[in-house]
Amino acid sequence: MKVHQAFKAALATSLCLTAFAGGAMAQVKGAWQNNKLSPDERARLLDAELTLDERIGLLHGPMALSFPGGPAIPEGAIPGAGYIAGVPRLGIPALTETDASLGVTNPGNARPGDTATALPSGLALASTFNPKLAYDGGVAIAKEAASKGFNVLLAGGVNLARDPRNGRNFEYLGEDPLLAGTLAGESIRGIESQNIISTVKHFSLNGQETNRHWANSIIGEAAHRESDLLAFQIAIERGQPGSVMCAYNLVNGDYSCGNDHLLNKVLKGDWGYKGWVMSDWGAVHATDFALKGLDQQSGQQLDQQIWFGEPLKQAVAAGTVPAERLSDMSRRILRSMFAAGLFDGKPVTPTVDLNAHAAIAKQVSDEGIVLLTNNKGLLPLAGGAKKIAVIGGHADAGVLSGAGSSQVTSIGGNPASIPVGGEGIMAMWMKQVFHNSSPLKALKERLPEATVTFNDGRYPAAAAALAKQSDIVIIFANQWMAEGADAFDISLPQGQNELIEAVTTANPNNIVVLQTGGPVAMPWLDKTGAVLAAWYSGQKGGDSIADVITGKVNPSGRLPVTFPTGLDQYPRQDLPGWGLPNKQQFDVVYEEGSDVGYRRFAAKGMKPLFPFGHGLSYTTFAYDKLKVKGGETLEVSFQVTNTGKLQGKDAPQIYLAGANGQKLQRLIGFEKIDLKPGERRTVTIKADPRLLARFDEKGRQWHIAGGDYDVVVGPSASTTVLSGKAKVSERTLKP
Repeated sequence: MKVHQAFKAALATSLCLTAFAGGAMAQVKGAWQNNKLSPDERARLLDAELTLDERIGLLHGPMALSFPGGPAIPEGAIPGAGYIAGVPRLGIPALTETDASLGVTNPGNARPGDTATALPSGLALASTFNPKLAYDGGVAIAKEAASKGFNVLLAGGVNLARDPRNGRNFEYLGEDPLLAGTLAGESIRGIESQNIISTVKHFSLNGQETNRHWANSIIGEAAHRESDLLAFQIAIERGQPGSVMCAYNLVNGDYSCGNDHLLNKVLKGDWGYKGWVMSDWGAVHATDFALKGLDQQSGQQLDQQIWFGEPLKQAVAAGTVPAERLSDMSRRILRSMFAAGLFDGKPVTPTVDLNAHAAIAKQVSDEGIVLLTNNKGLLPLAGGAKKIAVIGGHADAGVLSGAGSSQVTSIGGNPASIPVGGEGIMAMWMKQVFHNSSPLKALKERLPEATVTFNDGRYPAAAAALAKQSDIVIIFANQWMAEGADAFDISLPQGQNELIEAVTTANPNNIVVLQTGGPVAMPWLDKTGAVLAAWYSGQKGGDSIADVITGKVNPSGRLPVTFPTGLDQYPRQDLPGWGLPNKQQFDVVYEEGSDVGYRRFAAKGMKPLFPFGHGLSYTTFAYDKLKVKGGETLEVSFQVTNTGKLQGKDAPQIYLAGANGQKLQRLIGFEKIDLKPGERRTVTIKADPRLLARFDEKGRQWHIAGGDYDVVVGPSASTTVLSGKAKVSERTLKP
């Protein structure tokens, strides 16, 4: 892998400064050097040695990127998302930060020639229902980041998918707090295991990209606690991230990064969070955000001014920001640095096995592809097809990725990049980028006896003519999504529905492969032979798509989001804020409360196009022998048997279906299992009691009402195979 000399020089400088810091630390004797002390105690001792200017220096920093007319990248910084200067006098290393939701990014080719493993999208990961893959992906990203000199990863997106048009849904992990929180927590835990600081983001209710700086998310306290906040809480408990990144939007009238309720009362108070809160880039609006819980200003050149620089220093001198609060801010940062081992020579630059990381990306895309329909058993492809047409989606070049700060410059290069156009700071990301894993090439390799022909799909009539002459036709349809831009609706753009309509009419033996950032409408569904949701499938996505189509991989993905029949099944049919001028605040009223996605569908008695948890396999599974045990929570066990002829993976789901006669629906457990034909396995889950509770706003606690609790087990939110009940004791839980 060739890396530009400037990047090498910057990395060498950074490593020299880190070495200097370590040397300085050896010369300056302090009790904080004792690694047998707790991170909290070491941070307290070291913080007491800081001067005011040194402390202020830890609380703000720039993007480590060049801007026209802007300041130069700080000496020692690695070009990337952010940089916080260290304190060499005391051996405090700099914080070198990179976006890393789906792999280590290289924004604007700031490190010329530097590439990284591109993992599949967050929705693809969520579709695996496999926490181990989330952990493995986190480890891989962290190793690559450490090898490049970074020690902070801006990863861990856990915002719930409340609106299918949200431009960043592809980065996140679906609509359910247990699924999203579990997978985000495992990804964070994997990152932190490599002595790298991870974040969790964007706290909270960052539910749309349209005018995201002025959207005021309105929700009740109980509803917030039972949905998005619970996802964050689970992720933080499992992953122990060193930092929480607050969001751009307002929540109930206060900016997320200056929200006393969210940051001081909930995060640091109720949850006892010990790390630090960093702002999103350009999300700070005042110095008094320090009093409201924000600890660090990130990407400072994107804000109106450096609020946590000289203005904060003056506020401390004037007494409007207490010195103890200032010390708390720096102490929290140091505490996470100690916890990650940054003062103890870590992370050690690892040996990176890119082949192993590619295999992880392949496993995620294998398990993340969802087989939505398979009419008449068209898949896997039989060997008799001699003429196969592949149409559309730039399937000849590679697989689509989502855009924005998570965009990875993938290993092997990006064979196609199509400008979309746009203005402002996000314009650099406004292009459709494809990873170098061509589905067309992979299909040709796996079907050597067939003639595989490609048509770009620009002219539906020409594509239909080719389809008519073929035994099988595979249509690729793309919905490109990006940070900073929501979809206007859930249709496939650029005339692709008309293309699919023409091709499926010409040949009923068709397979539609969807590369999307979320749910899409399918007006042509009744004419299709099979439909795959491949999402944005990452470094090895083309191989995974071909392997699923040809049967080398048995599909096991399950939907982490509900696919609606149309936008009329959602509470907000008109996208809030669309068409409003900049800086005009507006309300986004989350009237559905905690009934996000499938829970609202159940509450309203609506039938979706495809339910949460849905996904087909080339084998079959049976569930039996259900046992439900009550007490302080629910313990559920049952047996799963592979009743088909092929080895396959299943993701059985356990839902709470009722409490004391009141119908409801909540996912309370799931497990990914791999079974050979005829193999049987027992699945046992113990429900997080908060999933059985309602949040008592007045008492500021979780409350479980005692009584009979109903449980159902099935392959999706809409299908019940087993049902049972047990008595649960009344109890309260800390918030």
